[in-house]
Amino acid sequence: MRGAGLGRRALVLLAAACLAGCAAGPRPGQAKAAPAPRPPLAFAQDPYPSTYRPLPRTDTLIRHVTVLDGAGRRFEDADVLLTDGKVAAVGANVTASAGAVVLDGHGRWVTPGVIDIHTHNGDFPAPFTSLQLEHSDVSEISDPNTANVWAEHSILTQDPAFSRALAGGVTTLQVLPGSDPLFGGRSVVLKNVPAATVQAMKFPGAQQGLKMACGENPEYYFGDKGRFPSSRMGNFAGYREAWIKAAAYKRKWEAWQRGEAKDPPDRDLKLDTLAAVLNGDIRVQMHCYRAEEMAYVIDLSKEFGYHVAAFHHAAEAYKIPDLLAKEGICAVVWSDWWGYKVEAFDGIRENAAFVDAAGACVTMHSDSNIVGQRLTVEAGKAAAAGRRAGLTITPEHAIQWVTLNPAKAMGLDRQIGSLETGKNADLVIWSGDPFSIYSHADQVFIDGALVFDRFDPRRQPVSDFELGRPSSGRRP
Repeated sequence: MRGAGLGRRALVLLAAACLAGCAAGPRPGQAKAAPAPRPPLAFAQDPYPSTYRPLPRTDTLIRHVTVLDGAGRRFEDADVLLTDGKVAAVGANVTASAGAVVLDGHGRWVTPGVIDIHTHNGDFPAPFTSLQLEHSDVSEISDPNTANVWAEHSILTQDPAFSRALAGGVTTLQVLPGSDPLFGGRSVVLKNVPAATVQAMKFPGAQQGLKMACGENPEYYFGDKGRFPSSRMGNFAGYREAWIKAAAYKRKWEAWQRGEAKDPPDRDLKLDTLAAVLNGDIRVQMHCYRAEEMAYVIDLSKEFGYHVAAFHHAAEAYKIPDLLAKEGICAVVWSDWWGYKVEAFDGIRENAAFVDAAGACVTMHSDSNIVGQRLTVEAGKAAAAGRRAGLTITPEHAIQWVTLNPAKAMGLDRQIGSLETGKNADLVIWSGDPFSIYSHADQVFIDGALVFDRFDPRRQPVSDFELGRPSSGRRP
């Protein structure tokens, strides 16, 4: 009897324990509780966010101007209204509130702010010296893969080239690292406003770019030193090796984020950048001249699952415009740079016009702080070459090569690039036809603030390098 009693008590205790255990754990068929969410992927974060704030501004009505709106339209004797930093209206007989500033623009033209998608302002600053040319901050040349560097960490905000570009109507710039490495590092998009820090110039929310380079620059720079790569096939082997490592790195981070690994992977700054490209957070901006190499790069991008936003310099883009149109890739070109190295020998003046005529995206760029002061003239020269070849290229279309198209290539066309209602009030009032070498940018607005005025020295930003320079006191 005593044995039977002990057995019953044991069964009762066992049943209680089972019930307690069942209550604590999932019932059959019941899903396990989801693990606590992990932080966002480290490689997709920007630890240096923009601190930009718009400059003081007043609602402004510009009257009786010729408008090229950047979206393909032209308005004669039109008005443009800027309200609270945005484009409020473009058309005839626009009215403004009583407190708005009214500017009479008879005989003048208005365009969106000019966008320079490829510049080295700030990280290759003026004034140039022999020492700077030999030891510039534009490229990190210690390795073929310097995807770990960021252009913004070299930028001198006091570079006089910024104010010179502003006087040429440039309101937005993408500053890129140089083109000696295969992976040159991250770009930064800036608003062309005077500031003491680069973060105060950073375009809020703009994606970074990854500068990559193919062709002569990496193979000559490293090959001439007896290092890898020394050939074009070496270039592509270097790309592939890096992307393979980046894909594995990205998978490890994603596994950790899903809770499949206890600890996150060790950080690798090069792989951070490349994984962010594969994740769609950084746009590839690729230095490339020859047509067949651009085609190879497109194949490479498909192999690893990323998209090339633009081919920069792209001297032979006119040979593959249908491919560029199909893949949605912009050709970023000059009007007439030719022959200064072997891969530029097939450059032609009609390049931009032929690419555009095939339905592909084309945009002008500077690469030089001198060209960066005259980008509308660059577009004018390229359009003139197309017209001589028999193409019809109107001013309202050609202006897109320095406004809306670069905005698209940087993913900013919902905010800038055209004078459409609700977009940022970035615009230029020109003294005449903006494609003429005789025209000047009279006034420049960024987010509705007057940041440059050709007639008012107080509205002409001056670099620290230029403080104390004698002034004639005359109108420039």
